[in-house]
Amino acid sequence: MTNRILIVDDDKDLCALIQKCIRQEGFEAASVHTGAEGLQKLRESRYAFDLVILDIMLPGANGFQVLSELRRESDIPVLMLTAKDSETDKVSGLRMGADDYLTKPFSLQELLARVQSLVRRYTGFYRNAETLHVGKLCLNTSERSVTVDGNAVELTSREFDLLLFLAQHPGQVFTKKQIYTQVWQDDYAFDDNNIMAFISKLRKKIEPDAEHPSYIQTVRGVGYRFAKE
Repeated sequence: MTNRILIVDDDKDLCALIQKCIRQEGFEAASVHTGAEGLQKLRESRYAFDLVILDIMLPGANGFQVLSELRRESDIPVLMLTAKDSETDKVSGLRMGADDYLTKPFSLQELLARVQSLVRRYTGFYRNAETLHVGKLCLNTSERSVTVDGNAVELTSREFDLLLFLAQHPGQVFTKKQIYTQVWQDDYAFDDNNIMAFISKLRKKIEPDAEHPSYIQTVRGVGYRFAKE
């Protein structure tokens, strides 16, 4: 599953450079250039990103203000960028909930290393990790296998991809369209009933009580989320 990164920086050339770098490593990347646009993008996607790269010096709401708003709504990791090598800025950002800091100018290799580290920490696994445990549910990503309380569960390839995507983002709410785009990777053949059918089948296979699901939860009028432990 492709990890998604949002870049919030008013330097359009730098955004383009960062996007090119991280896309070459297999990430999806989007960029906006003001704090307001960043918050709007996150809210519209229902926080379907795995990392935010956030500059402090932004027009309008600065990076600290954006971070403060963001932390009221999500625990997405944030890598802050600053043109000032100020210990005060770094301490303030970390206390407000930033996960890491990088001072401009920086090397793209260092940026990439920090991005990979934060994504790996947040998702619970990255390319080399093999298992994801949530309660009694265990997903082995290399074998593409699932067990519940130690008992093997047979899933189709699509069912596994769907379960993996949701489990990778515990607590985040996704619309059916967002799920279809991420798992089926097709915006044009979206079928509401298809998603509901797959969710129903998954619940019957992994839930202790499919009528009262504890893993894949319905958010009425919106979509679905995977429960936090």
